[in-house]
Amino acid sequence: MNLKKEERTCLFIDGSSLYSTSRGLGFDVDYKKLLDFFTSKTHIIRAYYYAAILDTEDYSPLKPLTDWLSYNGYFLVTKPAREFTDSTGKRRVKGNMEIEIAVDMMEMAPHIDHAILFTGDSDFRRVVEAVQRQGTRVSVVSSMRSSPPLIGDDLRRQADNFMELATIASNFTRRQQTETQRPRTGAAPAPIRHPADQMSEPDLDEDDLL
Repeated sequence: MNLKKEERTCLFIDGSSLYSTSRGLGFDVDYKKLLDFFTSKTHIIRAYYYAAILDTEDYSPLKPLTDWLSYNGYFLVTKPAREFTDSTGKRRVKGNMEIEIAVDMMEMAPHIDHAILFTGDSDFRRVVEAVQRQGTRVSVVSSMRSSPPLIGDDLRRQADNFMELATIASNFTRRQQTETQRPRTGAAPAPIRHPADQMSEPDLDEDDLL
């Protein structure tokens, strides 16, 4: 993984991208374990988590998760997602955090040695290049093992290091389980997971969040 304990490191987690990639590989992310894992390997300055969240008038089921993230070592960046109905009548949610991630990466670059970006979107290639010109090493976390691969070739080539999510997943995930596989008694508490796990299927289309 090429992580160095002495490096000042910042995590930039595109929540929807990590959610889609991990689900495509068949596991759920435990965000406490994720932060613990990287903290044990390098000097974490800040861990950003980005999420576009659907605004509703009622109490949001996402609030316990977002509260947990903000009180447990993550710097939470959110903005309202947009809900609409497509031409087939299906409800969809659109939310893009590219600008927010790019701005934070540029602002943090002079203060860190290593930026770890959780996304596979090739649109980030230019900001990765700009951050590198400031002397900051950039690693990208996504997957080549999903079908189709969720990391763009341009982004993977530009990054100083590519981390295959499937390879490091066991350090901060739990496998998805069916109802018959889940233990009936003495079950461990559920891990902190992505906001989309709290949404009903009609309210979210994962492809629209990428």
